[in-house]
Amino acid sequence: MRQYIFILSTIFGLLSVVCCPLSITAQTEVEPFVPGSTLEGVTYYLPRTAFRVTVIAEKTTIKPGDFYKYADRYLRLQNVPTEEGVQWSLKSITLEPFGKPDKNKAYSIKIKSKTVAPLVGLSRDGLLLSINCDADESFLADLPKPEKGPAPENPRSYMTQEILAAGSTAKMAELCAQEIYDIRESKNALVRGEADNTPKDGAQLKLMLDQLDKQASVLESLFSGTSQTDTEVFSFFYDPQQETDRDILFRFSQKLGLLDADNLAGDPVIASVKVMESIPSTVPSEDVAKKRAKMEHGVYYNIPARTKVNISYKGQEYVNLETPMAQFGIVEILSNTLFDKKTNTQVTFFQTTGGTKDVME
Repeated sequence: MRQYIFILSTIFGLLSVVCCPLSITAQTEVEPFVPGSTLEGVTYYLPRTAFRVTVIAEKTTIKPGDFYKYADRYLRLQNVPTEEGVQWSLKSITLEPFGKPDKNKAYSIKIKSKTVAPLVGLSRDGLLLSINCDADESFLADLPKPEKGPAPENPRSYMTQEILAAGSTAKMAELCAQEIYDIRESKNALVRGEADNTPKDGAQLKLMLDQLDKQASVLESLFSGTSQTDTEVFSFFYDPQQETDRDILFRFSQKLGLLDADNLAGDPVIASVKVMESIPSTVPSEDVAKKRAKMEHGVYYNIPARTKVNISYKGQEYVNLETPMAQFGIVEILSNTLFDKKTNTQVTFFQTTGGTKDVME
């Protein structure tokens, strides 16, 4: 929950909360926070823009069938799996920007006698959200849930009594193959309309054909093997420090899945961060220096820079995002005269970048 901080100081040096307007004789002062030296005041942070990276991958577990040795002899199936294995595939990568307190951009709103400082809204980790008005703190959405794929059916449920009673694996394989051929012949007879029990209703015919296909497929898995595909979700945070053409976020292997950036067993997933527009710096001049000196105790805020973030893997682009980022912009000041006795300026800030969202008097 956001913290609401009311700083009220009367001429007697007491703090009190009142419902009627308060007269003030001095302006609110905001200054850079120096640990150990700012004894009276409320400290806030401006953010840097970081990202939550969410990776969705599919894990397919492959198991050989009980009769894989007889797959070619009885069903002419080749290249069937002979041992258990796992295959990974990268499905999607998403970036969600969020504001992270920048420890180099900490400021304090000082409490001074005969001064009423504004209502300041902070996030749970101290980011400046609003002044003199209400602003809701935003949170990252819940991560998607991993999903288990449907488990293969048990082929023994479709075996005849003769197959189950066979005395050896070789004999079971032979009888099972014969059962598969019998099912195929029954299906062909139904399709041609030659079966004694061919239904006249199309829906009933389809139901029978689907059931035969299912029986044959499950029994064939004893020779061809089975696979189960599960969806896995991975998440971590990415905090770009500077522009880059090649920042390895993580590595990915079709055999091992998601790996650390320094694990050479996988291929790199590359991030690039480019500033799309440069924010011009203030041109030094005597007039500007005088104005800035008067504003020095105002409220600091960010002017973020528009940035493009790309993520690719083996030449395929997974993310192409344009978003403002605080760390590539500049810091400016809202004049403290906006919060003196003559005005009651309301300001809200973007939690992700620290830039001004709304300014209302």
